[in-house]
Amino acid sequence: MKKILIMNGPNLNLLGEREPNIYGSETLNSINDMLDEKAREMGFEPIFFQSNSEGGLIDRLHESRLDCAGVILNAGAYTHYSYAIRDAISAIRIPVVEVHLSNVNSRDDFRKNSVIAPVCRGTIAGFGSYSYVLALYALDNILGGCHD
Repeated sequence: MKKILIMNGPNLNLLGEREPNIYGSETLNSINDMLDEKAREMGFEPIFFQSNSEGGLIDRLHESRLDCAGVILNAGAYTHYSYAIRDAISAIRIPVVEVHLSNVNSRDDFRKNSVIAPVCRGTIAGFGSYSYVLALYALDNILGGCHD
């Protein structure tokens, strides 16, 4: 099975409590449980990681180049200003799919700019937790199917 990293950035540990009118009522644990099942059905071995720290996210991205075929990343607010995360994505040379629960283009102006998008293979936003499922399909397509 190909390992894939599913990463979540700041404040996503508060899903289910935090602004449910924007982010929904699902918790990060329930989303991860759903993704674990779906990823395994597709032949992936998912690895889950969440950090509120920019450095923690960067360190895990660096590690992923050694043990993962691809990354699904919801960088939260770091999406809009972290050039350090952007550089880490560029450095690892494995496909990264950017994900957002909400439609960032229909929200505050600052959320419409992603500094990481140009170094990601693609961006999926606005479909709630299903954005992550769509990212699984995208990685499967990018990796040419996940059959070893």
